[in-house]
Order: sequence, then structure tokens, then C-alpha cells
Amino acid sequence: MAKRRFKVFLDSNVIISGLFLDKGSPRIILDLLSLGLPVISGVTGEYNVIEIERNLSKKMPDVLPVYRKYLKLLKLEIVPLPLSTDVNKLSGHTSEKDRPVLASAINGKVDFLVTGDKKGFLKLKGNYPFRILSPSEFLDIVLPEIINVVESEGI
Repeated sequence: MAKRRFKVFLDSNVIISGLFLDKGSPRIILDLLSLGLPVISGVTGEYNVIEIERNLSKKMPDVLPVYRKYLKLLKLEIVPLPLSTDVNKLSGHTSEKDRPVLASAINGKVDFLVTGDKKGFLKLKGNYPFRILSPSEFLDIVLPEIINVVESEGI
């Protein structure tokens, strides 16, 4: 069986939920990523990291050091801030605040964009080279494949 590597872009809300809640789909995704399995890799955008840090600084400044420590353990690929031309091309596709996230996912060449805010992404116009899923939908699709690879390769 050939290995299938899933490249998953995590929206800010998935990272925050996964780091600060001890159960649920976002936490399982982060736990899987922290294992360093060869079948799945995580991606987020610099835009998302800035958004997370801004929100934590306002609402929970004491947890910023914990967030920074554990973010490193996930070994996420961080997609640089998208160019304004890339963001502007997506005008009319989704809300203004979600355009940099969408542009980052496109630039990251991912298979999935996982978000807890699917409503914001449901009205997307256009075709994208990835699927947009909730954390639980993502796990329903990918977890069986991850388990198959892990079992077959004795990882």
C-alpha cells in the first residue's frame, strides 16, 4: 500500500480549541500532528499565528508562553503572509477576514482546510484544490487511512 500524505491547513479556531480543550476533534488532530507520523502534516498561515497571538494577548495574556511552547511541538509549516494581490483576487469569494486564510491555504498547497467556522467558508465561490471540512469531518475521512498506514507499516 502506497503511503498517502495528507497536508492539512488548520484555521486559527482549530489550533486554539485543540490547545486549550482536553478533548474533541481539534485536540485529536493536534495530537496526531504532534506524533510526527509520516502520513499527515500540518500547515497554518502566518496570518493565523498573528490572529491567535493578538486574541490571546487581549483575552488570556498569561497563556501566550504556553501557546508558543506547544505550537513548536506541532511542527506546523507556517505559510508566509499572502500578498495583497493574492488576497484581493479572492474578493467576493468569502468574507474579508477569511480571504487571507483562504489565500494562505491555496499558497500552502494543502489537501484540506480544517476550520471550526465552516459557515464563513460555506459561501465560497470558485474551485479550490482542497476540501473545506470541520475537524470532525476531517477525522472521519482521514483517520481510517492514517490507522491503515500505521498498522501496515508498524509505525
